[in-house]
Amino acid sequence: MKTVTLFAKWDPKPEFKLGSKDIEGKLTYLGSKVWRYPELKIVEKDIPKIGAEEVLIEVKACGICGSDVHMAQADDDGYILYPGLTAFPVTLGHEFSGVVVEAGEGAINKRTGKRYEVGEPVCAEEMFWCGSCRPCADGFPNQCERLQEIGFSVDGAFAKYVKVHSRYLWSLDELRDRYSGDDIFLAGSLVEPTSVAYNAVIECGGGIRPGDNVVICGGGPIGLAAVAILKRAGAARVILSEPSDSRAELGKKMGADYVINPIKDNFTEAVLELTRGLGAKLYLEASGLPHKVFPDIERTIWEGKFIGSTVVIVARADAKMPVTGEVFQVKKATIAGAQGHSGYGTFPRVISSMATGMNMIPLITKKITLDELPENIIRLQTDRSECKITALM
Repeated sequence: MKTVTLFAKWDPKPEFKLGSKDIEGKLTYLGSKVWRYPELKIVEKDIPKIGAEEVLIEVKACGICGSDVHMAQADDDGYILYPGLTAFPVTLGHEFSGVVVEAGEGAINKRTGKRYEVGEPVCAEEMFWCGSCRPCADGFPNQCERLQEIGFSVDGAFAKYVKVHSRYLWSLDELRDRYSGDDIFLAGSLVEPTSVAYNAVIECGGGIRPGDNVVICGGGPIGLAAVAILKRAGAARVILSEPSDSRAELGKKMGADYVINPIKDNFTEAVLELTRGLGAKLYLEASGLPHKVFPDIERTIWEGKFIGSTVVIVARADAKMPVTGEVFQVKKATIAGAQGHSGYGTFPRVISSMATGMNMIPLITKKITLDELPENIIRLQTDRSECKITALM
């Protein structure tokens, strides 16, 4: 079968020391410090063989994530931009949905409590948590010490078929109530990125109360998914900070009440004017430019009247963030880090929200084939005119 596979050279930076979880020449938890000269190729691989608790899925739709783009993108020294867990070569693709074509004897469907049946529409978590390390035992699967990630360290879904342990699968049967045809799978491919946003603003950020104001910095898929989630959660004013006109319009479609352009507008003045001097309960850093965005957020917290703001960092970036402790002390504000999407009932809640009216499909602005994936991944390194590009298999 055809796959879109990323190759890179293992060449740790001189100052980088391998950690206890890194595997020499194969796997690292800090990709941007190790992997050099990324190269995308379409290569043939065998259809995966499944184990007793695994499921073979025929992929129907798989979106390109910013992580895919940054794994294939190099800095001036040739090192990949993505800072997280990586093991190359690997087939990319983790925002996917498909149908079950084969299920092991012990592959149990959470919806039915029985073995998965052929034809069941499914999506999957991207975080392959072990379930037995201390963080997993404490209820923190996204911080698993033996973490593997599909499309990062395990072959992913830019392929015709992919295998996944049944513990990470979620049925999309509920989506049949609202979607039909390809739309079931397009919506299903958006469950993973929408769950990343949900985990960030609801679980890690503590959520909001109806009537709170929120500010989303960055109109990429995660930021726009957060717009939809927070508006559905009852935010009074959802303010999106985004310089792109096309993404600003998409933000309004997803539920943003106001959009400010951080390049043309004074961020703090605009937020405080829109909120009558109050500011926001929750600020989401989803731009990937924390060193540029954070000073504006901090100033807004300082000058606003709201006490107890939370700043959630969800975008991955190998950049230092300037923080003034005095601002957070005086204003009783909090910084929260967010990674992943597993646990806490996130996936089923996102699926149910989609099945009852939270339409995420507008995020998909371009549909392509598997053969067109490499060129589009490269294009996204410099062209942000598309929000979400999704391959239909």
